[in-house]
Amino acid sequence: MTAQQGEQNKQDKQDKQEIAQELAAFVAEAAKAYDVPGVSVGVLFEETELCTAHGVATAANPVPIDERTLFHIASATKSVTATALTRLAAEGKVDFDATVRTYVPELKLADEAHAARLTVRNLLDHTGGLEWNLIDTGSSANSAHADSTHADTAQAGSAHDDGTLAAFVAKLEALPLIGAPGARASYSQAGYNLLGRVIEKVTGQPYEQAVAELVLTPLGLTDTVFDLDDVMTRKFAVGHNRDAQGTLHTATPWKSYPAGTHGNNPGGGAASCARDLLRWARFHLGQETAADNEVLSVQDRRSMQEPKSELRGSTLGDAFGFGWFLKEIGGVRTFGHGGSGNGQFAELLMVPEHGFAVVVLSNCAPEGYQLNQDIVKWALEHFIGVAEQDPEPVAYDPRRNRDVVGRYAIDAMNLDVLDDGERLALAVGIKPEIRAASETDMPQDYPAAAMGFLAEDGDDYIITEGGLKGQRGYFTRDESGAVIGIDIAGRLFGRAG
Repeated sequence: MTAQQGEQNKQDKQDKQEIAQELAAFVAEAAKAYDVPGVSVGVLFEETELCTAHGVATAANPVPIDERTLFHIASATKSVTATALTRLAAEGKVDFDATVRTYVPELKLADEAHAARLTVRNLLDHTGGLEWNLIDTGSSANSAHADSTHADTAQAGSAHDDGTLAAFVAKLEALPLIGAPGARASYSQAGYNLLGRVIEKVTGQPYEQAVAELVLTPLGLTDTVFDLDDVMTRKFAVGHNRDAQGTLHTATPWKSYPAGTHGNNPGGGAASCARDLLRWARFHLGQETAADNEVLSVQDRRSMQEPKSELRGSTLGDAFGFGWFLKEIGGVRTFGHGGSGNGQFAELLMVPEHGFAVVVLSNCAPEGYQLNQDIVKWALEHFIGVAEQDPEPVAYDPRRNRDVVGRYAIDAMNLDVLDDGERLALAVGIKPEIRAASETDMPQDYPAAAMGFLAEDGDDYIITEGGLKGQRGYFTRDESGAVIGIDIAGRLFGRAG
Protein backbone atom coordinates (compact mmCIF):
# COMPACT_ATOMS: atom_id res chain seq x y z
CA MET A 1 0.00 0.00 0.00
CA THR A 2 1.36 3.40 -0.97
CA ALA A 3 1.36 6.35 1.38
CA GLN A 4 -1.34 7.94 -0.78
CA GLN A 5 -3.53 4.86 -0.51
CA GLY A 6 -3.00 4.74 3.21
CA GLU A 7 -4.02 8.37 3.55
CA GLN A 8 -7.13 7.75 1.43
CA ASN A 9 -8.11 4.78 3.58
CA LYS A 10 -7.72 6.89 6.67
CA GLN A 11 -9.92 9.60 5.16
CA ASP A 12 -12.55 7.06 4.10
CA LYS A 13 -12.64 5.63 7.62
CA GLN A 14 -13.03 9.09 9.10
CA ASP A 15 -15.82 9.93 6.66
CA LYS A 16 -17.72 6.77 7.59
CA GLN A 17 -17.33 7.50 11.28
CA GLU A 18 -18.70 10.99 10.76
CA ILE A 19 -21.75 9.85 8.79
CA ALA A 20 -22.37 7.09 11.33
CA GLN A 21 -22.46 9.75 14.04
CA GLU A 22 -24.81 11.88 11.94
CA LEU A 23 -27.09 8.89 11.42
CA ALA A 24 -27.20 8.13 15.14
CA ALA A 25 -27.98 11.76 15.95
CA PHE A 26 -30.77 11.94 13.38
CA VAL A 27 -32.34 8.67 14.55
CA ALA A 28 -32.33 9.80 18.18
CA GLU A 29 -33.77 13.20 17.34
CA ALA A 30 -36.50 11.77 15.10
CA ALA A 31 -37.50 9.10 17.64
CA LYS A 32 -37.88 11.76 20.32
CA ALA A 33 -39.88 14.01 17.97
CA TYR A 34 -42.33 11.22 17.20
CA ASP A 35 -42.32 10.00 20.82
CA VAL A 36 -41.54 6.44 19.73
CA PRO A 37 -40.15 4.27 22.57
CA GLY A 38 -37.53 2.49 20.49
CA VAL A 39 -36.00 2.16 17.04
CA SER A 40 -33.23 0.02 15.55
CA VAL A 41 -31.51 1.00 12.30
CA GLY A 42 -29.00 -0.69 10.04
CA VAL A 43 -27.29 0.65 6.91
CA LEU A 44 -25.13 -1.18 4.37
CA PHE A 45 -22.87 1.32 2.61
CA GLU A 46 -19.66 0.66 0.65
CA GLU A 47 -19.46 -2.87 2.09
CA THR A 48 -19.65 -1.48 5.63
CA GLU A 49 -22.50 -2.21 8.02
CA LEU A 50 -23.50 0.64 10.32
CA CYS A 51 -26.00 0.04 13.11
CA THR A 52 -27.53 2.45 15.56
CA ALA A 53 -30.43 2.26 17.99
CA HIS A 54 -32.33 4.60 20.26
CA GLY A 55 -34.69 4.00 23.11
CA VAL A 56 -36.10 0.94 24.80
CA ALA A 57 -37.69 -2.37 23.91
CA THR A 58 -40.74 -1.60 26.02
CA ALA A 59 -41.87 1.45 27.93
CA ALA A 60 -42.91 -0.72 30.88
CA ASN A 61 -39.55 -2.51 31.12
CA PRO A 62 -36.99 -0.12 29.63
CA VAL A 63 -34.34 -2.48 28.27
CA PRO A 64 -32.15 -0.64 25.72
CA ILE A 65 -32.59 -1.61 22.06
CA ASP A 66 -29.63 -2.68 19.93
CA GLU A 67 -28.99 -4.24 16.51
CA ARG A 68 -29.82 -7.72 17.84
CA THR A 69 -33.21 -6.78 19.30
CA LEU A 70 -35.98 -8.73 17.59
CA PHE A 71 -39.02 -6.99 16.11
CA HIS A 72 -42.03 -8.52 14.43
CA ILE A 73 -41.20 -7.79 10.77
CA ALA A 74 -44.70 -8.79 9.65
CA SER A 75 -45.16 -8.67 5.87
CA ALA A 76 -41.46 -8.30 5.16
CA THR A 77 -41.65 -12.07 5.74
CA LYS A 78 -43.04 -12.37 2.21
CA SER A 79 -39.52 -11.98 0.83
CA VAL A 80 -38.52 -15.12 2.76
CA THR A 81 -41.48 -17.09 1.41
CA ALA A 82 -40.77 -15.94 -2.15
CA THR A 83 -37.08 -16.81 -1.84
CA ALA A 84 -37.85 -20.31 -0.59
CA LEU A 85 -40.23 -20.86 -3.51
CA THR A 86 -37.68 -19.52 -5.99
CA ARG A 87 -35.16 -22.04 -4.65
CA LEU A 88 -37.70 -24.85 -5.02
CA ALA A 89 -38.35 -23.71 -8.59
CA ALA A 90 -34.62 -23.62 -9.36
CA GLU A 91 -34.41 -27.20 -8.09
CA GLY A 92 -37.26 -28.23 -10.39
CA LYS A 93 -39.67 -28.94 -7.54
CA VAL A 94 -42.11 -26.10 -8.26
CA ASP A 95 -43.33 -24.69 -11.57
CA PHE A 96 -44.46 -21.08 -11.22
CA ASP A 97 -46.82 -21.46 -14.18
CA ALA A 98 -48.48 -24.56 -12.79
CA THR A 99 -51.84 -24.19 -11.10
CA VAL A 100 -51.86 -24.00 -7.33
CA ARG A 101 -54.01 -27.13 -7.37
CA THR A 102 -51.06 -29.03 -8.80
CA TYR A 103 -49.60 -28.82 -5.30
CA VAL A 104 -52.70 -28.13 -3.17
CA PRO A 105 -55.41 -30.19 -4.91
CA GLU A 106 -57.90 -29.59 -2.09
CA LEU A 107 -57.97 -25.82 -2.75
CA LYS A 108 -61.48 -24.39 -3.03
CA LEU A 109 -62.32 -20.75 -3.70
CA ALA A 110 -65.59 -18.87 -3.99
CA ASP A 111 -65.52 -19.52 -7.74
CA GLU A 112 -64.55 -22.94 -9.11
CA ALA A 113 -63.20 -21.60 -12.41
CA HIS A 114 -61.01 -19.14 -10.48
CA ALA A 115 -59.59 -21.92 -8.32
CA ALA A 116 -58.89 -24.09 -11.35
CA ARG A 117 -56.94 -21.31 -13.15
CA LEU A 118 -54.99 -19.79 -10.27
CA THR A 119 -51.22 -20.27 -10.68
CA VAL A 120 -48.29 -20.07 -8.31
CA ARG A 121 -47.04 -17.07 -10.29
CA ASN A 122 -50.37 -15.28 -9.72
CA LEU A 123 -49.85 -15.58 -5.98
CA LEU A 124 -46.21 -14.52 -6.08
CA ASP A 125 -46.88 -11.30 -8.01
CA HIS A 126 -50.22 -10.50 -6.30
CA THR A 127 -52.32 -11.00 -9.44
CA GLY A 128 -54.28 -13.88 -7.94
CA GLY A 129 -57.50 -11.86 -7.67
CA LEU A 130 -57.75 -12.73 -3.98
CA GLU A 131 -58.99 -10.29 -1.36
CA TRP A 132 -56.56 -9.13 1.31
CA ASN A 133 -57.18 -11.90 3.84
CA LEU A 134 -59.68 -13.98 5.76
CA ILE A 135 -61.35 -12.25 8.68
CA ASP A 136 -63.54 -14.29 11.00
CA THR A 137 -65.81 -11.69 12.61
CA GLY A 138 -67.55 -14.33 14.68
CA SER A 139 -64.47 -15.39 16.58
CA SER A 140 -63.84 -13.94 20.01
CA ALA A 141 -60.16 -14.66 19.42
CA ASN A 142 -60.22 -12.40 16.42
CA SER A 143 -57.73 -9.57 16.34
CA ALA A 144 -57.86 -7.57 13.13
CA HIS A 145 -55.27 -4.92 13.75
CA ALA A 146 -55.13 -3.77 10.15
CA ASP A 147 -53.05 -0.68 9.45
CA SER A 148 -53.51 0.63 5.93
CA THR A 149 -50.17 2.38 6.12
CA HIS A 150 -48.55 -0.54 4.32
CA ALA A 151 -49.58 -2.80 1.55
CA ASP A 152 -47.59 -5.30 3.53
CA THR A 153 -49.96 -5.35 6.44
CA ALA A 154 -49.51 -8.69 8.09
CA GLN A 155 -52.45 -8.97 10.41
CA ALA A 156 -54.78 -11.86 9.62
CA GLY A 157 -56.71 -11.68 12.83
CA SER A 158 -58.46 -15.01 12.74
CA ALA A 159 -57.94 -18.23 14.60
CA HIS A 160 -58.35 -20.46 11.54
CA ASP A 161 -59.45 -23.45 13.64
CA ASP A 162 -56.29 -25.24 14.81
CA GLY A 163 -54.06 -22.46 13.48
CA THR A 164 -52.36 -24.54 10.79
CA LEU A 165 -51.89 -23.60 7.17
CA ALA A 166 -54.04 -26.58 6.20
CA ALA A 167 -56.90 -25.17 8.27
CA PHE A 168 -56.36 -21.73 6.76
CA VAL A 169 -56.56 -23.11 3.23
CA ALA A 170 -59.72 -25.05 4.14
CA LYS A 171 -61.45 -21.72 4.82
CA LEU A 172 -60.43 -19.98 1.60
CA GLU A 173 -63.76 -20.73 -0.05
CA ALA A 174 -65.11 -17.85 2.06
CA LEU A 175 -62.50 -15.37 0.79
CA PRO A 176 -63.92 -12.67 -1.53
CA LEU A 177 -62.49 -12.50 -5.04
CA ILE A 178 -61.78 -9.17 -6.70
CA GLY A 179 -60.96 -10.20 -10.26
CA ALA A 180 -59.87 -13.03 -12.51
CA PRO A 181 -56.37 -14.50 -12.03
CA GLY A 182 -53.84 -12.33 -13.85
CA ALA A 183 -56.27 -9.45 -14.47
CA ARG A 184 -54.70 -6.93 -12.10
CA ALA A 185 -52.39 -6.62 -9.11
CA SER A 186 -53.86 -6.27 -5.64
CA TYR A 187 -51.86 -7.07 -2.54
CA SER A 188 -53.04 -10.25 -0.84
CA GLN A 189 -51.93 -11.63 2.48
CA ALA A 190 -54.06 -14.71 1.86
CA GLY A 191 -52.18 -15.39 -1.37
CA TYR A 192 -48.82 -15.61 0.39
CA ASN A 193 -50.27 -17.74 3.16
CA LEU A 194 -51.49 -20.10 0.45
CA LEU A 195 -47.95 -20.14 -0.98
CA GLY A 196 -46.79 -21.35 2.41
CA ARG A 197 -49.06 -24.34 2.00
CA VAL A 198 -47.49 -25.00 -1.41
CA ILE A 199 -44.09 -25.10 0.32
CA GLU A 200 -45.42 -27.54 2.91
CA LYS A 201 -46.88 -29.84 0.27
CA VAL A 202 -43.71 -29.87 -1.86
CA THR A 203 -41.25 -30.36 1.01
CA GLY A 204 -43.37 -32.52 3.30
CA GLN A 205 -42.36 -30.25 6.20
CA PRO A 206 -44.08 -27.52 8.22
CA TYR A 207 -43.58 -24.14 6.57
CA GLU A 208 -41.32 -22.82 9.32
CA GLN A 209 -39.00 -25.83 9.20
CA ALA A 210 -38.90 -25.80 5.41
CA VAL A 211 -37.90 -22.13 5.07
CA ALA A 212 -35.32 -22.53 7.81
CA GLU A 213 -33.65 -25.39 5.94
CA LEU A 214 -34.04 -23.81 2.50
CA VAL A 215 -33.06 -20.24 3.35
CA LEU A 216 -32.50 -19.08 6.92
CA THR A 217 -30.03 -21.63 8.30
CA PRO A 218 -27.63 -21.76 5.33
CA LEU A 219 -27.47 -17.95 5.31
CA GLY A 220 -26.72 -17.78 9.01
CA LEU A 221 -29.90 -15.88 9.88
CA THR A 222 -29.95 -17.27 13.40
CA ASP A 223 -32.10 -14.48 14.82
CA THR A 224 -34.89 -14.73 12.24
CA VAL A 225 -37.57 -16.92 13.80
CA PHE A 226 -41.31 -17.57 13.83
CA ASP A 227 -42.19 -19.26 17.09
CA LEU A 228 -42.83 -17.07 20.12
CA ASP A 229 -40.85 -19.56 22.19
CA ASP A 230 -37.83 -18.67 20.04
CA VAL A 231 -38.55 -14.95 20.31
CA MET A 232 -38.72 -14.97 24.11
CA THR A 233 -35.26 -16.52 24.45
CA ARG A 234 -33.78 -13.50 22.68
CA LYS A 235 -33.86 -9.78 23.28
CA PHE A 236 -37.08 -8.47 21.72
CA ALA A 237 -39.07 -5.28 21.35
CA VAL A 238 -42.69 -4.90 22.41
CA GLY A 239 -45.19 -2.96 20.32
CA HIS A 240 -47.09 0.06 21.58
CA ASN A 241 -50.35 1.64 20.42
CA ARG A 242 -51.28 5.23 21.18
CA ASP A 243 -54.87 5.94 22.20
CA ALA A 244 -56.98 8.96 21.30
CA GLN A 245 -55.63 10.85 24.32
CA GLY A 246 -52.05 10.23 23.25
CA THR A 247 -51.26 7.66 25.93
CA LEU A 248 -49.12 4.68 24.96
CA HIS A 249 -50.38 1.19 25.72
CA THR A 250 -48.52 -2.08 25.39
CA ALA A 251 -49.73 -3.88 22.27
CA THR A 252 -50.98 -7.36 23.02
CA PRO A 253 -50.74 -10.01 21.78
CA TRP A 254 -47.14 -9.66 20.58
CA LYS A 255 -48.28 -10.71 17.15
CA SER A 256 -51.67 -9.41 16.10
CA TYR A 257 -53.25 -12.80 15.66
CA PRO A 258 -53.47 -15.67 18.15
CA ALA A 259 -50.07 -16.80 19.30
CA GLY A 260 -50.66 -20.39 18.26
CA THR A 261 -51.67 -19.51 14.72
CA HIS A 262 -49.24 -20.63 12.03
CA GLY A 263 -51.64 -19.92 9.18
CA ASN A 264 -50.39 -16.37 8.80
CA ASN A 265 -46.66 -17.07 9.06
CA PRO A 266 -45.83 -17.19 5.30
CA GLY A 267 -47.35 -13.76 4.77
CA GLY A 268 -46.28 -12.05 7.95
CA GLY A 269 -45.11 -14.15 10.89
CA ALA A 270 -41.35 -13.71 11.14
CA ALA A 271 -39.39 -11.85 13.79
CA SER A 272 -35.92 -10.54 13.02
CA CYS A 273 -33.36 -7.88 13.88
CA ALA A 274 -31.40 -5.16 12.09
CA ARG A 275 -28.23 -7.28 11.93
CA ASP A 276 -29.96 -10.28 10.33
CA LEU A 277 -31.83 -8.07 7.89
CA LEU A 278 -28.57 -6.49 6.73
CA ARG A 279 -27.30 -10.00 6.04
CA TRP A 280 -30.55 -10.65 4.12
CA ALA A 281 -29.93 -7.46 2.14
CA ARG A 282 -26.37 -8.51 1.27
CA PHE A 283 -27.72 -11.80 -0.05
CA HIS A 284 -30.32 -10.19 -2.28
CA LEU A 285 -27.92 -7.52 -3.48
CA GLY A 286 -25.89 -10.32 -5.05
CA GLN A 287 -23.13 -11.61 -2.83
CA GLU A 288 -21.51 -14.63 -4.43
CA THR A 289 -20.32 -16.57 -1.41
CA ALA A 290 -20.58 -20.36 -1.49
CA ALA A 291 -23.39 -20.33 1.09
CA ASP A 292 -25.35 -17.73 -0.88
CA ASN A 293 -25.07 -19.57 -4.16
CA GLU A 294 -26.07 -22.80 -2.44
CA VAL A 295 -29.36 -21.14 -1.56
CA LEU A 296 -29.96 -19.30 -4.82
CA SER A 297 -27.87 -18.16 -7.76
CA VAL A 298 -27.29 -14.45 -8.31
CA GLN A 299 -29.30 -14.72 -11.51
CA ASP A 300 -32.29 -16.18 -9.67
CA ARG A 301 -32.04 -13.56 -6.95
CA ARG A 302 -32.04 -10.82 -9.56
CA SER A 303 -35.00 -12.39 -11.31
CA MET A 304 -37.03 -11.82 -8.12
CA GLN A 305 -36.28 -8.10 -8.48
CA GLU A 306 -37.62 -7.85 -12.03
CA PRO A 307 -41.11 -6.36 -12.60
CA LYS A 308 -43.75 -9.09 -12.67
CA SER A 309 -46.95 -7.03 -12.38
CA GLU A 310 -47.66 -3.31 -12.53
CA LEU A 311 -48.46 -1.44 -9.33
CA ARG A 312 -50.07 1.80 -10.40
CA GLY A 313 -49.90 5.06 -8.50
CA SER A 314 -48.65 3.62 -5.20
CA THR A 315 -46.23 5.07 -2.68
CA LEU A 316 -44.94 1.57 -2.12
CA GLY A 317 -43.72 0.91 -5.63
CA ASP A 318 -44.16 0.91 -9.37
CA ALA A 319 -44.39 -2.87 -9.68
CA PHE A 320 -44.34 -6.15 -7.80
CA GLY A 321 -41.45 -8.53 -8.17
CA PHE A 322 -41.47 -11.83 -6.31
CA GLY A 323 -41.60 -10.91 -2.63
CA TRP A 324 -40.54 -7.32 -3.34
CA PHE A 325 -41.96 -3.92 -4.13
CA LEU A 326 -39.99 -2.33 -6.98
CA LYS A 327 -39.67 1.42 -7.11
CA GLU A 328 -37.65 4.09 -8.85
CA ILE A 329 -36.54 6.82 -6.44
CA GLY A 330 -34.60 9.83 -7.64
CA GLY A 331 -33.73 8.07 -10.87
CA VAL A 332 -32.34 4.90 -9.27
CA ARG A 333 -33.93 1.46 -9.03
CA THR A 334 -34.81 0.15 -5.58
CA PHE A 335 -36.51 -2.91 -4.16
CA GLY A 336 -37.74 -3.73 -0.69
CA HIS A 337 -40.62 -4.58 1.59
CA GLY A 338 -42.12 -3.21 4.77
CA GLY A 339 -44.24 -4.66 7.51
CA SER A 340 -46.77 -3.43 10.04
CA GLY A 341 -47.44 -5.57 13.09
CA ASN A 342 -49.25 -4.91 16.32
CA GLY A 343 -47.64 -1.63 17.38
CA GLN A 344 -44.48 -2.41 15.38
CA PHE A 345 -43.21 -1.34 11.96
CA ALA A 346 -40.44 -2.67 9.75
CA GLU A 347 -38.84 -1.25 6.61
CA LEU A 348 -36.18 -2.78 4.36
CA LEU A 349 -35.03 -0.98 1.19
CA MET A 350 -32.14 -1.82 -1.16
CA VAL A 351 -30.48 0.11 -4.00
CA PRO A 352 -28.57 -2.35 -6.23
CA GLU A 353 -26.73 0.33 -8.21
CA HIS A 354 -25.02 1.51 -5.02
CA GLY A 355 -24.85 -1.78 -3.10
CA PHE A 356 -26.85 0.08 -0.46
CA ALA A 357 -29.47 -1.06 2.04
CA VAL A 358 -31.31 0.47 4.97
CA VAL A 359 -33.29 -1.31 7.69
CA VAL A 360 -35.55 0.46 10.18
CA LEU A 361 -37.51 -1.24 12.98
CA SER A 362 -39.71 0.68 15.43
CA ASN A 363 -42.20 -0.15 18.17
CA CYS A 364 -45.04 2.37 18.20
CA ALA A 365 -48.24 2.85 16.19
CA PRO A 366 -49.10 4.94 14.37
CA GLU A 367 -46.03 7.20 14.65
CA GLY A 368 -43.54 4.43 13.94
CA TYR A 369 -44.54 4.33 10.29
CA GLN A 370 -43.71 7.99 9.64
CA LEU A 371 -40.54 7.68 11.73
CA ASN A 372 -39.38 4.76 9.58
CA GLN A 373 -40.10 6.66 6.37
CA ASP A 374 -38.19 9.73 7.58
CA ILE A 375 -35.13 7.64 8.47
CA VAL A 376 -35.18 5.83 5.12
CA LYS A 377 -35.38 9.13 3.24
CA TRP A 378 -32.57 10.63 5.32
CA ALA A 379 -30.35 7.61 4.71
CA LEU A 380 -30.97 7.63 0.96
CA GLU A 381 -30.10 11.31 0.70
CA HIS A 382 -27.10 11.40 3.02
CA PHE A 383 -25.42 8.13 2.06
CA ILE A 384 -26.00 7.97 -1.71
CA GLY A 385 -27.43 11.37 -2.65
CA VAL A 386 -30.87 10.08 -3.66
CA ALA A 387 -33.79 12.31 -2.73
CA GLU A 388 -37.50 11.56 -2.93
CA GLN A 389 -40.03 14.38 -3.07
CA ASP A 390 -43.78 13.98 -2.68
CA PRO A 391 -45.77 15.40 -5.61
CA GLU A 392 -48.14 18.31 -4.98
CA PRO A 393 -51.90 17.86 -5.50
CA VAL A 394 -53.91 20.07 -7.83
CA ALA A 395 -56.41 22.63 -6.56
CA TYR A 396 -59.58 21.55 -4.74
CA ASP A 397 -62.45 20.91 -7.17
CA PRO A 398 -65.83 19.98 -5.61
CA ARG A 399 -67.24 18.86 -8.96
CA ARG A 400 -64.61 16.15 -9.35
CA ASN A 401 -64.99 15.09 -5.76
CA ARG A 402 -68.63 14.05 -6.16
CA ASP A 403 -67.54 11.01 -8.15
CA VAL A 404 -65.32 9.62 -5.42
CA VAL A 405 -67.00 10.59 -2.13
CA GLY A 406 -68.35 7.56 -0.29
CA ARG A 407 -67.46 4.44 1.65
CA TYR A 408 -65.05 1.74 0.45
CA ALA A 409 -64.23 -1.46 2.30
CA ILE A 410 -62.36 -4.71 2.66
CA ASP A 411 -63.24 -7.39 5.21
CA ALA A 412 -61.32 -5.72 8.02
CA MET A 413 -61.62 -2.00 7.37
CA ASN A 414 -63.82 0.81 6.16
CA LEU A 415 -62.33 3.66 4.19
CA ASP A 416 -64.35 6.87 3.83
CA VAL A 417 -63.69 9.59 1.28
CA LEU A 418 -65.25 12.85 2.43
CA ASP A 419 -65.73 16.40 1.15
CA ASP A 420 -66.45 19.04 3.78
CA GLY A 421 -66.75 21.87 1.29
CA GLU A 422 -63.15 22.96 1.70
CA ARG A 423 -61.11 19.83 1.14
CA LEU A 424 -61.25 16.22 0.05
CA ALA A 425 -60.33 13.92 2.92
CA LEU A 426 -59.81 10.24 3.71
CA ALA A 427 -60.53 8.38 6.95
CA VAL A 428 -59.61 4.75 7.68
CA GLY A 429 -61.11 2.66 10.44
CA ILE A 430 -61.31 -0.92 11.62
CA LYS A 431 -64.86 -2.20 11.21
CA PRO A 432 -66.90 -2.00 14.44
CA GLU A 433 -67.76 -5.70 14.32
CA ILE A 434 -64.06 -6.53 14.11
CA ARG A 435 -63.33 -4.39 17.16
CA ALA A 436 -66.25 -5.94 19.04
CA ALA A 437 -65.03 -9.47 18.30
CA SER A 438 -61.49 -8.74 19.47
CA GLU A 439 -60.38 -9.41 23.02
CA THR A 440 -57.12 -7.53 22.50
CA ASP A 441 -56.14 -3.89 22.31
CA MET A 442 -56.39 -2.45 18.84
CA PRO A 443 -54.89 0.69 17.29
CA GLN A 444 -56.88 3.86 16.86
CA ASP A 445 -58.54 4.63 13.56
CA TYR A 446 -57.02 7.21 11.23
CA PRO A 447 -59.20 10.35 11.37
CA ALA A 448 -60.11 12.25 8.22
CA ALA A 449 -56.96 13.70 6.62
CA ALA A 450 -56.62 15.95 3.59
CA MET A 451 -56.01 14.36 0.21
CA GLY A 452 -55.94 15.67 -3.34
CA PHE A 453 -55.81 14.59 -6.95
CA LEU A 454 -52.42 14.64 -8.65
CA ALA A 455 -53.64 15.71 -12.08
CA GLU A 456 -56.51 17.74 -13.47
CA ASP A 457 -57.91 14.81 -15.43
CA GLY A 458 -56.60 11.73 -13.61
CA ASP A 459 -57.69 9.50 -10.74
CA ASP A 460 -54.37 9.30 -8.87
CA TYR A 461 -54.28 10.98 -5.46
CA ILE A 462 -51.97 11.74 -2.52
CA ILE A 463 -52.72 12.12 1.20
CA THR A 464 -51.16 15.32 2.49
CA GLU A 465 -51.47 15.16 6.28
CA GLY A 466 -51.89 12.86 9.26
CA GLY A 467 -50.57 9.38 9.92
CA LEU A 468 -50.92 8.38 6.26
CA LYS A 469 -49.19 11.48 4.91
CA GLY A 470 -47.43 10.78 1.63
CA GLN A 471 -49.50 7.70 0.78
CA ARG A 472 -50.53 7.64 -2.89
CA GLY A 473 -53.10 5.59 -4.73
CA TYR A 474 -55.86 5.87 -7.31
CA PHE A 475 -59.58 5.42 -7.83
CA THR A 476 -60.71 2.51 -9.99
CA ARG A 477 -63.51 2.91 -12.55
CA ASP A 478 -65.58 0.37 -14.46
CA GLU A 479 -66.13 0.41 -18.23
CA SER A 480 -68.90 3.00 -17.86
CA GLY A 481 -66.58 5.35 -15.96
CA ALA A 482 -68.21 4.86 -12.56
CA VAL A 483 -65.87 4.76 -9.55
CA ILE A 484 -66.00 1.24 -8.09
CA GLY A 485 -62.97 1.19 -5.80
CA ILE A 486 -59.96 2.89 -4.33
CA ASP A 487 -56.43 1.50 -4.27
CA ILE A 488 -54.31 2.32 -1.26
CA ALA A 489 -51.18 0.58 -0.04
CA GLY A 490 -51.21 -1.70 -3.06
CA ARG A 491 -54.66 -3.21 -2.56
CA LEU A 492 -58.19 -2.55 -3.71
CA PHE A 493 -61.01 -1.39 -1.44
CA GLY A 494 -64.32 -1.96 -3.21
CA ARG A 495 -67.08 0.65 -3.14
CA ALA A 496 -69.51 -0.02 -0.35
CA GLY A 497 -71.69 3.07 -0.42
